[in-house]
Amino acid sequence: MRQFTAVVNPTAGGSSGTASLLPVARLLREAGAHLDTVYSRSLDHAKEIARDAGARGHVVLAVGGDGMAGTVGGALSGTDTVFGLVPAGRGNDFARALGLPTDPEGLAKVLLDAGPRAVDTIEVASAVHERTHVLGSVYAGVDAVANRHANHSRLLRGAASYYVGGARAVLAWKPAAYRITIDGELHERTGYTVVVANSGFYGFGRNVAPGARVDDGLLDVVVIKQAPKRLFFAMMNELKTGAHVRRPQIEILRGARVRVEADRALPYGADGEVDASLPVTLTVCPAALKVLA
Repeated sequence: MRQFTAVVNPTAGGSSGTASLLPVARLLREAGAHLDTVYSRSLDHAKEIARDAGARGHVVLAVGGDGMAGTVGGALSGTDTVFGLVPAGRGNDFARALGLPTDPEGLAKVLLDAGPRAVDTIEVASAVHERTHVLGSVYAGVDAVANRHANHSRLLRGAASYYVGGARAVLAWKPAAYRITIDGELHERTGYTVVVANSGFYGFGRNVAPGARVDDGLLDVVVIKQAPKRLFFAMMNELKTGAHVRRPQIEILRGARVRVEADRALPYGADGEVDASLPVTLTVCPAALKVLA
């Protein structure tokens, strides 16, 4: 029987990650599994908890949103530790890409019975930040600005904070000139954002990279090029279904190593967390994480 350590973000989704864990925890324990629950004080603390639990042979569960999933899963990248998810955030985009059940019974069954699946991670390297790994995507441009607004909002929570933050970011946006180097080949583009995706979903369920697969050893690079702002809002609505890829303003490239630069110090986000600015270099790490899915 598996032994689990749950690393909990106590404020996931603007409420409590504990609420999402409790019904799953009850089912795991009723099945005879051992479960330790540890509350993280910060993302760095979450990494420490995860690595310590993995060293003791536990399956490590990330309880929270995409930031917690990326932090814990990234900390375990390249190790033999088995990783699991209990989605409890606003977006839960990596869990969506894995096709995880949303009901406690279905999720508990996956955690108890599923065999580990090897998935890719993204190594994130910049000159001013510690090298790290994330799971879903790294994005640089108007979406990172919007996410920063949403994360700092004191009045709005959940989807409303993203919509208001997005409108605020787009209305103030000035076109950015990007230099995107993919496996040594330079692509110069002007536009709104560059999304380097391991998983197809980001930003609260938007299917930004419909062709992305978490286990293909490649990164999908989605470029949203310059367009009138009214057209940009239309494209954002189409992200829900992936229909945006048919527009000429959307370009999708692929590669294993991607460097993104811009004509100004644009912020970039990784799995929902925005705390750095371009340039950044991203490298796929094939089959680097064992996940229950």
